[in-house]
Amino acid sequence: MNKSQIRNKIIKIRKKKFNKDLKINLGKFISFLKIDKLNFKSIGGYYPSNYEIDDLDILDLLEKKNFKVSLPIIKKDNQMNFYSWSRNDPLKINKFGIPEPVSSKILYPDILLVPLVAFDSNLNRLGYGGGYYDRYIEKIEKIKKVIKIGLAFSFQKISSIPINQYDKKLDFIVTEKEILK
Repeated sequence: MNKSQIRNKIIKIRKKKFNKDLKINLGKFISFLKIDKLNFKSIGGYYPSNYEIDDLDILDLLEKKNFKVSLPIIKKDNQMNFYSWSRNDPLKINKFGIPEPVSSKILYPDILLVPLVAFDSNLNRLGYGGGYYDRYIEKIEKIKKVIKIGLAFSFQKISSIPINQYDKKLDFIVTEKEILK
């Protein structure tokens, strides 16, 4: 199967199997961040849409622990940047129907939570096909080291993701069942 076929298949499965009660265990996630001694002060998340696994509880908890939280704003030419955001800040809906912060304060996160459509055991991800996260990772890695953590449901795992030279590998993938390193 090519990327487009995999994407269509997994999005249908995700919609069918979606359950808002399937969540990433917050305690295990925070322990994992401490165990691996990931030293960070800021996190870039995403506002879940299209039946993605929810990261808002993670962002809430980290904000309460004084971490700077940011969400992406999509720009022209398939580019995006992350902007400062707090749970009570207003959001606007972008052209894809995804809530974005109205903030104008760019933040370069130490940890990037990455939504995905499918993944494999080699930490490869398949996104929606626009290349937004691949371009952003390429850009931010020229500025600083960033830990890239994909978030997904365990049923989004497939045996192998077809990749090309533009695809960026993740450092970790966290599901409701496991943490891949």
